[in-house]
Amino acid sequence: MGMQSKPVRASTTYISDLMSPPDANLRGSVFGGKVLAMVDKAAAVCAMRHSGRPCVTVAMERVEFLVPIRVGDYLVAEARVNHVGRSSMEIGVEVYSEDLEKGDRRHTNSCLVTMVAVDPKGRPCPVPRLLIETREEKARFAAAELRRKARAA
Repeated sequence: MGMQSKPVRASTTYISDLMSPPDANLRGSVFGGKVLAMVDKAAAVCAMRHSGRPCVTVAMERVEFLVPIRVGDYLVAEARVNHVGRSSMEIGVEVYSEDLEKGDRRHTNSCLVTMVAVDPKGRPCPVPRLLIETREEKARFAAAELRRKARAA
């Protein structure tokens, strides 16, 4: 019994929040942990939408903060499935900060999150294949294949 393939667009997820003083340090910069929590949540929702199952975080890689995020910024995390294995999914998450007064939007960081779908006993279980529809999706899939092979070596 094969699973139906799912397109990237079916599970693309956006999580957003307005940054307030409890989210930041004494200098008004948002805590990295706050950003990573949003990244993890966006990746989890994306993976669950794709797999139709509960998912757990296995790894986060390439977490680089490019610009500071300030109190008052509107933070948006965009998550997409880049690649799927038997039970694992690589989710690419891009984070943007919007200055609502100026209308500026800045790319603040990107992360790769590996999620695994699990059954009710917490064991890894199969996920649907990924249906690639665009050039960008094909490039993300190919890059993820190279990373996967490099990790296995």
